[in-house]
Amino acid sequence: MQKQRSYKIKSYVNASHAVRWKSGTGKKHNHTWEIVCELHVFEGMVSFFDIEKSLNKAIDALSGKYLNDLPEFKVINPTVENVTEYLFNQIDGILRQNNAVLLRIEVSDSPTRSYCIDITERQFPTEAEVTQQQATGKQSPQADDHA
Repeated sequence: MQKQRSYKIKSYVNASHAVRWKSGTGKKHNHTWEIVCELHVFEGMVSFFDIEKSLNKAIDALSGKYLNDLPEFKVINPTVENVTEYLFNQIDGILRQNNAVLLRIEVSDSPTRSYCIDITERQFPTEAEVTQQQATGKQSPQADDHA
């Protein structure tokens, strides 16, 4: 058995949304969204301050906003599932710039339920591959494999 090591960072953001249904748009309502990110780093330790500062850039873009008004959700329904997909893509990109990858994200719009995306079975790039990607400004094909 091989040990898998990871870090978790938990964040909160207040934002409102209204779900679009076939019959129309539901009522606008607020949530305190909980975002839990599990990450793998390519070095023994991670600077939580630097990573949290970077993550806050993605999360703060939603803070205090009516999600339906944001360009990302003008066409895409701002459901917990789609907000999770959006945050996964934003946060994974940020983490890759900080020598880490996002293994799992959990987004909750309620204390009793979460939507999760987990990619822990994916083959991780080596530290050398990540460094090379950063130097050339290219992402690996795995970066697009979020489904």
